[in-house]
Amino acid sequence: MTAGPEDHLDPSDELAERKMRFLFALRSRGVTDARVLTAMERVDRGHFVRGIFADRAYEDMPLPIACGQTISQPSVVGLMTQALHVNPRDTVLEVGTGSGYQAAILSQLARRVYTVDRYRRLAREAADLFQQMDLANITTITADGSHGLPDQAPFDRIIVTAAAEDPPGPLLEQLKPGGIMVLPVGQSDAVQSLIKVTRTATGFDYEELRPVRFVPLVEGLGSE
Repeated sequence: MTAGPEDHLDPSDELAERKMRFLFALRSRGVTDARVLTAMERVDRGHFVRGIFADRAYEDMPLPIACGQTISQPSVVGLMTQALHVNPRDTVLEVGTGSGYQAAILSQLARRVYTVDRYRRLAREAADLFQQMDLANITTITADGSHGLPDQAPFDRIIVTAAAEDPPGPLLEQLKPGGIMVLPVGQSDAVQSLIKVTRTATGFDYEELRPVRFVPLVEGLGSE
């Protein structure tokens, strides 16, 4: 039996093919913004998925990480980033650093990214990874993200990668006029909606984007 060409794929060719399928999956799931797709092509998700799940880094699925958290599926990361409409001069706050993948993508689009996690271990590991990847425009902080970062506010954009029952008041207050916040909201892990909040001259406009599932937004610092 003669082996086909696919049986002799060089490992680098195989990786390139997996990345190509990865980008195709993003487009097919609604991630169409050219700047977002370019950012997601530049930032290798493989750097953020370790251990036994490393070989699944290019699949469109959430995966477990340390401290009982998850790295979101790439299409959701792309759709959330797309909904933010990040401009090159924007300062962005991310609540929920996790693996660091979302912040790394935002770093390709914004002037400055502040990312906050309640778990010191996650913040430290993400900061080390950002340094290795030479992503100098990300500041990583261990803190209770539900309170935002008053010392650095206001922000042009805010993204929350954990679900609250309602958009936290401190985060709404730290959003600039004209600013956008994207976050999941819902009272259980079974019923959540991704929403986009825009601050206007008279208040806030809310737009529901799609159903999602995220870990809950928890107040206080984590134990790890």
